[in-house]
Amino acid sequence: MALKERGIAAEYLSSTQATQTKNKIHEDLDSGKPSLRLLYVTPELIATPGFMTKLRKIHTRGLLNLVAIDEAHCISSWGHDFRPSYRKLSTLRSHLPGVPILALTATAVPKVQKDVIESLCLQHPLILKSSFNRPNIHYEVRYKDLLDDVYTDLSDVLKSSGDVCAIVYCLERTMCDDLSAHLSKNGISCAAYHAGLNDKLRSSVLDNWISSKIQVVVATVAFGMGIDRKDVRIVCHFNIPKSMEAFYQESGRAGRDQLLSRSLLYYGIDDCKRMKFILSNADNKKSKASNSQEELSKKTLTDFQQMVEYCEGSGCRRRKILETFGEKVPASLCGKTCDACKHPNLVAKYLEELANTCIVRQKFGSSRIFMSSSSDMINEDRTSEFWNRDDEGSCSEDDISDSDDGLAVKNLARSKLPKKLGISGKIECLQRLEERYYPDKSSDKQINKPEKKAISDTLREASKQRLQNALKQAQQRLGNLKIEVEKSASFLENECYNKYGKTGKSFYYSQVASTVRWLSSADYTGLTNRLGTINSSLSDDAPPETEPPAALSPLVEGPTEITSSDFHDIVRSETSVAVSPTEIASPSTRPPPIPSFSQFINIRKTKDNRSSASEKKSPNEVQKNLEKRMRLQ
Repeated sequence: MALKERGIAAEYLSSTQATQTKNKIHEDLDSGKPSLRLLYVTPELIATPGFMTKLRKIHTRGLLNLVAIDEAHCISSWGHDFRPSYRKLSTLRSHLPGVPILALTATAVPKVQKDVIESLCLQHPLILKSSFNRPNIHYEVRYKDLLDDVYTDLSDVLKSSGDVCAIVYCLERTMCDDLSAHLSKNGISCAAYHAGLNDKLRSSVLDNWISSKIQVVVATVAFGMGIDRKDVRIVCHFNIPKSMEAFYQESGRAGRDQLLSRSLLYYGIDDCKRMKFILSNADNKKSKASNSQEELSKKTLTDFQQMVEYCEGSGCRRRKILETFGEKVPASLCGKTCDACKHPNLVAKYLEELANTCIVRQKFGSSRIFMSSSSDMINEDRTSEFWNRDDEGSCSEDDISDSDDGLAVKNLARSKLPKKLGISGKIECLQRLEERYYPDKSSDKQINKPEKKAISDTLREASKQRLQNALKQAQQRLGNLKIEVEKSASFLENECYNKYGKTGKSFYYSQVASTVRWLSSADYTGLTNRLGTINSSLSDDAPPETEPPAALSPLVEGPTEITSSDFHDIVRSETSVAVSPTEIASPSTRPPPIPSFSQFINIRKTKDNRSSASEKKSPNEVQKNLEKRMRLQ
């Protein structure tokens, strides 16, 4: 299309074309003097006997001037996008002797370059290489496990950059849909693009993005191959790529106009583990793996480890990229155009926090960061562009709640229960397991906890400061909310400490993070109910309501998505109504504590015992009760 706009006679052959169009191209090729100057085809088409015969006829007539092979790294099994059909291009030299062959690629390490030359049987080729350095791209890594909400962080980055063109790469199709919906909700013009969409929708998204009708495309890694848009200012990887070559190719789609651009990678511990699982099990389906396949599998893991070191290392990121491609460069080359060189102390601090988070997770099997996907609630295929989530087995995403009470439940769900246990047996087993997470506070084990698990005053002060900041943001968001920020922060921090203070830092960290997330989305009523006991002025300044609160209004417009924080607000509101209608506006009203799983089961057992005892009444009493019920009816 681009060549035609420049007056060059170019065409392409593919299965997407109409039969009439393809026949017209073939007729032109068979004519005495074809009008075509350039024809694009796939390696699969060249490998067919019919098309190869057509090429040989054109060559015999002296009309074939050049064969150019784009994305030549796909020829090599050591390349990051190896395609077996590319290997068949090795026959071009024998079928078309004397025709110049040109191989082009932007992401080939020295070993791949050598493999391409040998596979295509190139004889004493002229090798033209430029530096892999992209000086106009600023490289940065952000750590998901240290962010309260990675969705919000990405939204803020895109908003602060203005109305610029951007690509966000995700590993999974469902993540593309969820992230696109979140960004759209935050006022960012964007759309999802992946193989799960129909051709018409994908074409529409692509056309809207190229014509600047939408600002951001949230896509799987297949997007961008051959897309020639020069003004992409931001390329964001929402998940860690599988190799440095893939990362370089995708991030290199930014700033092709040589103007300042940005590469942003969000690195998460869970993403890293999932990708390692996928890559290490990629060849397990093959019953007999050859030695070359085993070597390739090891090479794949080695390539991925380079990406991990890029994210977890403290050195210059630009230098790591260039050294991967065999370039030796001085440390001064970067010129503070990556976050590790621009803010070395800050990056070192983040890496230390990340290391501590890894240690905590290895010890407790839990994470500070919880993200829920709306698509997890429905039964959908979870596929990326290169692997099927159904084959992942134990590596599939867990159902994660925004509430940190889900910590124990999540870990309990991972435990293997005997398959032959009945429902009651499984409940008892879960109850015993839960009691290990919530032991009696008066027990000797709880009193004699090692000091290393103790929560220091410094940590508590830092948590208070964090809660204060969240409260201030809530004030700005709600506008008319008047609270004593310092007292409220102390109150909330005490709640966290009283709940998990003696359990350990990990659970305390999680509860503080959960409270911060709740503050970011809580409404006026929810904040008033929770903080009313220490802010007497809240009820006096409450805004007049002309209709019932959202949590109490009937759902007449169809099903609505309810978040974890909304659910807690509804519970509080309904609890207040059950006590007394006048207590809704009372700031001192506190909801009853939510029982743990173990307490809930014990309450049920007590009720069942009472009901069974009542059933053992005398026949006369039973008859009287029956007559009484009949009269009431």
